[in-house]
Amino acid sequence: MNTAAPDRFDQAILALLSTDGRLSAAEVARRIGLSKSPTQARIKKLEDEGLIAGYRAVLDPIAMGLAHVAFVEVKLSDTREAALSAFNKAVLKVPEIEACHMIASRFDYLLKVRTSDIQSYRRVLGEHISALPHVASTSTYVAMEAVKDAG
Repeated sequence: MNTAAPDRFDQAILALLSTDGRLSAAEVARRIGLSKSPTQARIKKLEDEGLIAGYRAVLDPIAMGLAHVAFVEVKLSDTREAALSAFNKAVLKVPEIEACHMIASRFDYLLKVRTSDIQSYRRVLGEHISALPHVASTSTYVAMEAVKDAG
């Protein structure tokens, strides 16, 4: 649990590691102007407090043949807690759904779906998304270009 707001050194560590999680503690220390030991201790504290949730490789979906992005509005037929829970659990099992957010709007969820092409998307929509629990309707918006995508 976070006990105090990050100071300027912690903020600098977070900024560096958020853009390159492979930096060594020695390199982070050099860039923020501290020695290695206190920098390592700060990184450990940031991890323990949950400000650093983990490290991962950022993959290039276009290089992997997944250039088609669609955003899907989903309206449910039932929004009681059990229905929401069933929908949430089922969404986790569809690998093409890259992101899923419950939305306070005229629809209930917004999905980001990544596939190789429009035909693949149509299959995912018909066989998986429309078959999710309590889906009443969907509306699709196809992305033409990613101007900013933090991945």
